[in-house]
Amino acid sequence: MRLSLLGLAFLGLYSYSYAQKKPLDHTVYDSWQSIGAKMISNDGRWSVYTITPQEGDAQLVIHNNKSGQQNTFSRAQAPLITQDSRFVLYTIKPAFADTREARIKKKKPAEMPKDSLGIINLETLANGASALTVVPNVKSFKAPAKGSGIIAYLLEIPADTTKGAKPAPAKAPAAATSDDKGADAKENGILVINNLSRQQVDTFKAVSDYIISKPGNKLLIEITPEKKDATLRDALLIWDVASRKIDTLSRGKAERKQLTFDEEGLQAAWVASRDSAKAPIHYYALNYYKTGQDSGHIVADKNTQGLFKGWNVSDNGNLFFSKNGQRLFFGTAPIPAPKDTTIVDFEVAKVDIWHYQDDYLQPMQLKNADRETKRTFLAAYTPDTRRFVQLADTSLESITLPADNNSNYVLGSSDRNNRVQIQWVGRTLKSAYLINLQDGSRKLIRDTLDGRYLISPAGQYILWYDMAARHWFTYNVTNGTTLNISKNIPTAMFDEEDDHPDLPGEYGIAGWLQNDQFVYIYDRYDIWKVDPSGKQTPEMITQGLGRREQLRFRNIRLDEEERFFKPSQTLLLETFQETSKYNGFYTTGVTGKPKPPHKILLEPFSYSEPVKAKNTTAYLFTKADYKHSPDLYTGASLDKSTQISHINPQQQQYNWGTAELFKWTAYNGKPAEGILYKPEDFDASKKYPVLLYFYEKLSDALYSYQPPAPTPSRLNISFFVSRGYLVLAPDITYEDGHPGQGAYDYIVSGARALAQNNWADSSRMGIQGQSWGGYQVAYLITRTPLFRAAWAGAPVANMTSAYGGIRWESGMNRQFQYEHSQSRIGATLWEKPELYIENSPLFHLPAVQTPLAIMANDADGAVPWYQGIELFTGLRRLGKPVWMLNYNNEAHNLVQRQNRKDIQRREQQFFDHFLKDEPAPQWLKTGVPATEKGKNWGW
Repeated sequence: MRLSLLGLAFLGLYSYSYAQKKPLDHTVYDSWQSIGAKMISNDGRWSVYTITPQEGDAQLVIHNNKSGQQNTFSRAQAPLITQDSRFVLYTIKPAFADTREARIKKKKPAEMPKDSLGIINLETLANGASALTVVPNVKSFKAPAKGSGIIAYLLEIPADTTKGAKPAPAKAPAAATSDDKGADAKENGILVINNLSRQQVDTFKAVSDYIISKPGNKLLIEITPEKKDATLRDALLIWDVASRKIDTLSRGKAERKQLTFDEEGLQAAWVASRDSAKAPIHYYALNYYKTGQDSGHIVADKNTQGLFKGWNVSDNGNLFFSKNGQRLFFGTAPIPAPKDTTIVDFEVAKVDIWHYQDDYLQPMQLKNADRETKRTFLAAYTPDTRRFVQLADTSLESITLPADNNSNYVLGSSDRNNRVQIQWVGRTLKSAYLINLQDGSRKLIRDTLDGRYLISPAGQYILWYDMAARHWFTYNVTNGTTLNISKNIPTAMFDEEDDHPDLPGEYGIAGWLQNDQFVYIYDRYDIWKVDPSGKQTPEMITQGLGRREQLRFRNIRLDEEERFFKPSQTLLLETFQETSKYNGFYTTGVTGKPKPPHKILLEPFSYSEPVKAKNTTAYLFTKADYKHSPDLYTGASLDKSTQISHINPQQQQYNWGTAELFKWTAYNGKPAEGILYKPEDFDASKKYPVLLYFYEKLSDALYSYQPPAPTPSRLNISFFVSRGYLVLAPDITYEDGHPGQGAYDYIVSGARALAQNNWADSSRMGIQGQSWGGYQVAYLITRTPLFRAAWAGAPVANMTSAYGGIRWESGMNRQFQYEHSQSRIGATLWEKPELYIENSPLFHLPAVQTPLAIMANDADGAVPWYQGIELFTGLRRLGKPVWMLNYNNEAHNLVQRQNRKDIQRREQQFFDHFLKDEPAPQWLKTGVPATEKGKNWGW
């Protein structure tokens, strides 16, 4: 009896505590946490992750997976576990408050608080001793990608400590002569090479750049002393880690860029120019070094045989070796014309000339001008034969290499002469060429494809998906044959659910088997093993389980360096069940007799992609649902894991909510579904105001967590649910030519279906949407008086004017969006003007009875903000209640956090006023005069 009384007392306390939970308010945002970086050591013993508040100082947590011991370190960013699983390195950021104070005081960059480097010895940590070493004033740090034992970091040079820096441990390079020309000295620092295994430290002054080879056996170090330092000379050095010896690869002043090693650290390359910083043109050369040479030497420059006349090695290219080290790839480009110094800026016209035959519209050209000025064209150099081959040029710009870069062939593709159509289609037709790396010769293998090209890992096949044919094809490099390799697959290779007035895309590929023996192709649910040579019949490795049970299987790449599947490999499949929205993992083999995938788990949660320890079976992943933050779990298997993080404990203080599937029949007679969010303290005997938030389809995210963050544009669902609102997020399916009607059929029918429940107040319903959702908000209020308040972010109001507008973020014309993409009209404005008018809210504004708030920002790069202006001025002209927020110089979705916080406050005030009868704030009641801007927020 005593236990029962205690139990009742406990329940009473719990009920009291439950009833006293607070609603979320605007003060909670900054402290709300998320998991940032997460990683597991190669030996599986350690899990390392950061906990990041929305605003403030992040924490580093190191969890011993064996003992359960957990240690926390403050102000952490960018952790790294060394390859031998012995050390953790991370950046220690200055305290957020200190940086904020420095910004308030407008301190100069040199006076701002500096980063530090944290080095944690994991063995020492495991023994319970102090394991952290802090190195202050660190600009950067690096560790080898595959090797262990050393780290390198670059220190700031305080003005008063330069003279006390340690000298370089080897003889300095010879002085540059007075005839040497070079770029101005770079900002440099003190490089420290710390051999953690041997506990040896070497230091170099005046280092402006450095890299570590992947095995960790060599470093390239660029020395760029200040002009006043007469003790050092400009040079590029190579440091041997084992012997601690240094060699000079290049002497004298030069602008050196793109330092790189091969996979083994036995070859190095860089590009360099010895022209003065004031020279009108900088001529770069490709430099190469191989272990055993006394120095580096130039292997390509503007005089290299085979390089186009007027071209040169580019400093903007990507310099890298093939995996086997037999080739060196780099960029070339036409030599730019020197700047005309005779032009007087204020005397010349500033004009953009639009020409109807231009490949791209002028805004797109201007947007991409810097990228085009720096465009490079891939070339290859073979050190053994000293052969140079130009692969790309202005007629064939795009080159795709096989995964290991070792093949004798590469894929070239071009959309030249097919670019104008991007204006109304949104993409271009592309031709593919097979390029021989021996001599650069090209062979056309497919012309004007509407789709995409891929090259197999070993380079034996070119693979493409043809959107018009709706099938996958291969080109056999050896015999030159082209095959439709998916024609014998009975299921669709194209997106079965696509509802745009366009050709449907593919589901993609999972990968290739070793030696290009098979390619693994997705359909909607399952995975097919397909012979690229066409000799064997395609085989479904998932045995139809996906389609039978509506399970969507997709491969998870657990090894970042994986280039192909091995015959004995077992794939880990990310799995989604379409009906229940459950998520989980299955496994399947890639070869052998097919059998149904093995289920590991499938649950009402969402999961992050697991991270696997390299040398053992140990996983790290997050697990969440609407009620629970994405916390970290680790274990030797995914279904038997242990929770190791517990973020956001403060959530227990607040009235949270629940998420469930809500189903009804849409006005077009089709089944419909969406997510219904209810307050945690939901009481069916009460009536609740309702908000509807929508985009296209959102229900797949049923088990996703919704943090109370000041979002860039969408409804802050958890915030409003906590404060006593019901939120419905309906899925929408569209028909070509009638996107507005599609929104009406699903959103309004969903609202009325929800209102059949006594606890949903049909007289207090509001809608909120952003971008495409904002358009739908604007359209709906012209069709129904059902909603008492509406909020539209970045809406299109007039499809007739928006059709010819520009998406300023990309410079693209908006025609493609209406003819083929999201707006779903499926015809030009002059072919079917009636559809543009039918779907444009502007032409139906007299019917509006709903108060509307609009966000339209003057730097919106997707929807021109004049669309918001058209909507606002039209409703204003008609005397309808309407407000517009223009966040100055802001994007389509708000970027600046202070603006995100502001709009969250205003959205709450807006809906609380119209749906809860709360008093109207000043900005709603009387507005805020321009004379009070920045002084009075009208809250």
